[in-house]
Amino acid sequence: MLTSNTVSFEGVLCPLVTPFAGDSVDETALTELVERLDDADMNGFVPAGTTGEFASLTSEEYRVVLETTVAAADGMPVMAGTAATTVSGTLGRIETAADIGADAALVVLPYFHSANDPAGNEAFLSAVADDAALPVYLYNIPACTGKEIPPAIVESVGRHDNVYGLKDSSGDFNYFIDVATRVPDDFQLYQGFDSHVVPGMFMGAEGGINALSNVIPEVFVAARDAVAVGDVERARAIGAKWIAPLFQQCVTHGFAPATKAALESRGWLETAAVRPPLVELDEQTKEEIAMSVDHALTID
Repeated sequence: MLTSNTVSFEGVLCPLVTPFAGDSVDETALTELVERLDDADMNGFVPAGTTGEFASLTSEEYRVVLETTVAAADGMPVMAGTAATTVSGTLGRIETAADIGADAALVVLPYFHSANDPAGNEAFLSAVADDAALPVYLYNIPACTGKEIPPAIVESVGRHDNVYGLKDSSGDFNYFIDVATRVPDDFQLYQGFDSHVVPGMFMGAEGGINALSNVIPEVFVAARDAVAVGDVERARAIGAKWIAPLFQQCVTHGFAPATKAALESRGWLETAAVRPPLVELDEQTKEEIAMSVDHALTID
């Protein structure tokens, strides 16, 4: 177990897509994307998460995605997605991430079991934190796990020496505020719902882990910088005018398919291919997303 975090996470972390070339992970495309985002002043990377289609990767591909990301990040902080349905499975992924050189692990509740027993959920997270080879960040995404991590459990598990923060992708801002009032100042909160990243940072979030930072990193960096200097009006405009319209298309069409379509429209991916059960978007929807990307890039 680790008792101190050697890497500082802050600002905008990108939950990377996983590019595919035929039946394989496109390592070259992933490397190029990480390098583009690094040049755009991103603060760090989160591979093998929801937007990265972790559940569609083999164990070997999971390792390839993490190895490629860590190598391309070249010292930038990397928080690896480590979702699994068992304590041992989660710990195994964290061990893999640690061996490769990731700096922290993003941990979800088991996403198949339907039981929403607070004691069981707390026991799961505590058991992972006890033996994790990396600092642990909790990941609240009830749309995918079938249940939220209750704020009281975040408060309790957050006292563990090896739990450092939480990414909230619930889309429920009341939940985010509830958690923020319960945790200590050094517990790092990240807003995972793109349209909530600006109000989240004003309400105490360390930053955001947002799918669209793959595509329009300059917009998220501008939001980060506006909040940092207390420019409320500019930050509000960025969130409402340049982030929210494109984010709504992600909500409608799915984060990986919409984000990859947006990347394809920007010329940053050759193909927007996703793996079943996800489906690549049709041409009309891609055109609509491309228009939203063009609009977002008019930021001044």
